[in-house]
Amino acid sequence: MADTVNYKDPKFYTNRELSWLQFNNRVLGEARDKTTLPFERLKFLSITASNLDEFFMVRVASLDEMVHAGYKKRDIAGMTAQEQLDAIGVSVHELVESQYSCYNRGLLPLMHRLGLVIIPEHEELQPAEAEFADRYFEREVYPVLTPMAVDSSRPFPLVRNKSINIGVLMQKKKTDEDLEFAMVRVPDVLPRVVEIPEEVDNLRGDPEHPKPRRIIYLEEIIERNIGKLFLNYKILCSHPFRIMRNADLSIDEDESADLLQEIEKKLKQRQRGEVIRLEIEKNSDKRLLKRLRNEFGVSKEEIYEISGPLDLTVLMKVYGLPGFEEYKMPSYKPKAVPELMNDDDIFTNIRKGDILLQHPYQTFEPVIGLIEAAAEDPDVLAIKQTLYRVSGNSPIIKALARAAERGKQVSVLVELKARFDEEHNIIWAKMLEKAGCHVIYGLVGLKTHCKITLIVRREEDGIRRYVHLGTGNYNDSTAKLYTDNGLLTCREKIGEDATAVFNMLSGYSEPLYWNRLAVAPLWLRNRFFRLIDREKANAEQGRPSGIIAKMNSLCDQEIIERLYAAGQAGVKIHLIIRGICCLKAGIPGLSENISVCSIVGNFLEHARIFRFENDGDPLFFMGSADWMPRNLDRRVEIMFPVEDERLTAKLEHYLEVQLEDNVKAQYLQPDGSYEKPDRRGRQAVCAQDVFCEEAAAAAREQEDLTDPVKTRVFVPMEGTEMR
Repeated sequence: MADTVNYKDPKFYTNRELSWLQFNNRVLGEARDKTTLPFERLKFLSITASNLDEFFMVRVASLDEMVHAGYKKRDIAGMTAQEQLDAIGVSVHELVESQYSCYNRGLLPLMHRLGLVIIPEHEELQPAEAEFADRYFEREVYPVLTPMAVDSSRPFPLVRNKSINIGVLMQKKKTDEDLEFAMVRVPDVLPRVVEIPEEVDNLRGDPEHPKPRRIIYLEEIIERNIGKLFLNYKILCSHPFRIMRNADLSIDEDESADLLQEIEKKLKQRQRGEVIRLEIEKNSDKRLLKRLRNEFGVSKEEIYEISGPLDLTVLMKVYGLPGFEEYKMPSYKPKAVPELMNDDDIFTNIRKGDILLQHPYQTFEPVIGLIEAAAEDPDVLAIKQTLYRVSGNSPIIKALARAAERGKQVSVLVELKARFDEEHNIIWAKMLEKAGCHVIYGLVGLKTHCKITLIVRREEDGIRRYVHLGTGNYNDSTAKLYTDNGLLTCREKIGEDATAVFNMLSGYSEPLYWNRLAVAPLWLRNRFFRLIDREKANAEQGRPSGIIAKMNSLCDQEIIERLYAAGQAGVKIHLIIRGICCLKAGIPGLSENISVCSIVGNFLEHARIFRFENDGDPLFFMGSADWMPRNLDRRVEIMFPVEDERLTAKLEHYLEVQLEDNVKAQYLQPDGSYEKPDRRGRQAVCAQDVFCEEAAAAAREQEDLTDPVKTRVFVPMEGTEMR
């Protein structure tokens, strides 16, 4: 059968962008799920809005550019750029309708029942509340606002990407002159969520019958008082609007003498990118909408009329209101790593054996501690690290700077092209350079996405190399929210490979061979091909075979072709893919041996883990790369083996539990939809909860083992036992 199948047939693939929209719908499903805690539902709805913003600024913008350039090539699903835009438009309009249906019909009434009223429009303020809103406007808001009129001497102002603005049509009082347009930006420097104080008109009622807390959005207060900004005019209408611009930076690295300066220049252009989406309050004045449409040059399909507050990311601010803790997931504190719960330093502990780190179930502190210890240790000669995204107040950056100031050789690759982190990374790069670090600004034509740290230390028996390899960023903030794995090792062969990686990044030195690591863009794709094809050959020869692969996205056609072929040869393939999946699962004659599971939970699934059965001797790998063309062909990525049997047993268990999840998991169906597994007669399994509990239990067990009271050898005989 396999010989007769044309694996390149577009009908065997799902369009990448439509698959991503399905993923965002799965996130929305968590907001709509009545079993999700109420305030967590607010959070998930906020996440869908944030996701959609980035999708437009990058993916939709890229397709727009293809259309403008006359690009006609079809994607793996057989769609042109224009056909993709048309399909996206239909899907996104449906998604936005679902978002606001969830907000208006589900969450607003629910919040009210829980004691929080979100006042949707300023017209619904009670008299005393209206007085408060007016006083608040005059005292806190009015001094910050800049009303901007548009006439022959004042051109249409630059509207910043993603900012909320209020458009106004007005007319001079006591005249019949033409309508004039003006706008005012809702300032980011003020809180968008304004709570009505409890003392206002005693609205809370008596203690035995407390009334709900009440909040209103800042734009409603401004709109209510808009006339105070244009005193000589009669306000005919005012409506909030918001635009999305093309924010995908196009950098000609070959022509750029200084990449840092080029990116700084491009960042300023991001606020002037082409408008690709206009959101405006539903039932707005048609004359105002026409004016905005003409100014921004958007088509009818690019206009989204919103029946609620613009930019639902504001719900994260609502989520953060004090109180209501019983309606939120209890905050989880990452647990200590048992192998490090002793009095030995981190280098001694790594020499005892490889250490697997599982975030956020286990703390990220060992990674920070490794860099900090290396910065202080007089025996450490050099520290080398790649940085893609770091936190706003990164302890790792501080430790690297301190190491350089102490005279150590510190080399850091700071990826300036990390999307939406370019500005932060420029700041960090300059700071590290000032401290004396050797800073590399990425490689021409490639993004450096791998996560690797190399520490060179002089010891009694010679030079030893300590290495950290990870699936996620060196970001102590997101390490509490993203599920990622890391490996601490001082294996000689991996140390040699790590040195080769940094020589390749800092110079032009390509190694003749790799001991253990597989590195993109030159070597990783073929390594995956060989691993998949070997499973196929084993299945054909009746030997044990199987593939379990966990990642964020799968859209590489050549990888999918090989998975289809392996599946048809009898290889059982289980894919755990959070987001984009262009492969079609469970289709007879094509992929009946392939299952695809997506887990959307309280933490963002981010780890990349690969297991190949290998004729009964399973191989385990982790890495920074998804199965996407950009990761395999246009980025520096690293896949590394996990060889210690203690650690492979942990990874085996990790994958098994994820595949048993029947609470947060959804499975891809042959028709392209996702469904939760049938739980009838089965115990509920939420993988993330299981890992939280296991991490806590492992830390407690290690505490007991090291507690001198619980492990004492001599137990005194009590008085009653002596009788």
